[in-house]
This record gives sequence, structure tokens and C-alpha cells, in this order.
Amino acid sequence: MIEPRVIYRDENFLALKKPAGLLVHAGGGVKSKEKTLADWLKENYPQTGKVGDDPVFRPGIVHRLDKDTSGLMLVALNQDYFSYLKSLFQSRQIKKTYLALVHGSVKEKEGLIEKTIGLKSGSIKRTTRLDSAKNLKPAVTYYRLQKRFSLGGEKFSLLAVAPQTGRTHQIRVHLASIGHPVVGDKLYGGKRDSLGLERQFLHASTLEFPVEPGKVMKIAADLPGDLENTLRKLTPEN
Repeated sequence: MIEPRVIYRDENFLALKKPAGLLVHAGGGVKSKEKTLADWLKENYPQTGKVGDDPVFRPGIVHRLDKDTSGLMLVALNQDYFSYLKSLFQSRQIKKTYLALVHGSVKEKEGLIEKTIGLKSGSIKRTTRLDSAKNLKPAVTYYRLQKRFSLGGEKFSLLAVAPQTGRTHQIRVHLASIGHPVVGDKLYGGKRDSLGLERQFLHASTLEFPVEPGKVMKIAADLPGDLENTLRKLTPEN
């Protein structure tokens, strides 16, 4: 198991850098056969075992990242702060920014994707196609172009992405829906070149939120080595 790294800690919460490949918690009330972030938390911060809506399976965990997405997560260390963080997420007072490398040359400097997302019938995949989805929910994603790249005639774009809602696979589904799937995304990227990546190029890079009323904190996590190495393979464009 590649362990998470604690970036910040106080008496109320942890800010962790989750590595790609680490499952946050088991699903459906069934213990995972692999070691999860939840297991690591209960071993290293046993107080989280009494924190949350379901502390047995999600100790102190207020939100989640996909297994193969790296980056920042917040974990509450007491029940009062869990409720506080939960309220911030529900009222969209926590600003999350991800870095995503996508296929193709994104023309716009910035854009807003407003497409309803639902579960594709008979599949674990999400989709924006209303005719083949169920449990539809509105979803909004803002993106800003950081840099364009090329490699052997292929075009790529690095985006800063800020989801305004929190749907499962939202960023991956929305970017694929506009013809720019995330590099390395096995579920939504089709058979495009992964540039040698074993996972999708998606990293939760910053979180900004009021740690208490009137006091805002911004926490950042650098790109991990596999994603840095991927960028080094590419040629920047003007």
C-alpha cells in the first residue's frame, strides 16, 4: 500500500494527499479485500472510528476521490467538525481545483460545462446522454486552459478544473462529453493513447474553504511523480 501523506493537521481535521491506486473506502457495507484509506485512518488516527455518518466504513471521511485519482482530501477528527465540513460541502463553500491532462487542443481559454449526469442503464458508467440514463442529476464544471502540448502529431491540453457540483465521475464524464477525455481514463477515454500512464491524469490540486467563520485556508498538493513525468514527455506549444 502506498500510504497517504498528511499535509496539514490540527485538532479538528487532516488534509491528506491521497496517492492514486488507493481506494478511499469499501462500498455497500462490505469490507474491501484491499487496504483502504479508511483502514489507514483507523490505524493511525483511531479517534476517526467514532466520527462521521458511518464511522465503521467511512471514519471521518466527508468526501471522496476515485481510486485512480490522486490529491487532496479532508478528514474530520471529531463529530462537530465533521458536521461543519459536511455543511460546507453541501452549501458549496469548499472550492476544489483539479489538474487534468486531456486529449485534443482545447480552443477556449475557459469554459463551463452544464450537462445533466446519470447512470448509464446496465452499466457502472455515467453519461450525459439523457436517452440512456437513469437517476439524472444536474452537474456543472468550470475549466480553464493552462497549457497546450503536442507529441508525435497528437495534441493535448492541461486544464485547471473546478467542479461546481459533486457527481460521481463528474469531471471525467463532462470532459469526455465535449470531446476531450482525460488521458489514461480507461472508462471514458476509449482506446486513446494513455502516454504510458497506468491511471487517469486527474489530480485534486487545491482546496480552499473557511476553516472557521471568517478564516479562509487554501491547501495545495503538488503533482505526483507519474504525472510530472508524463508532462515531461510532451512538447509545450505557444
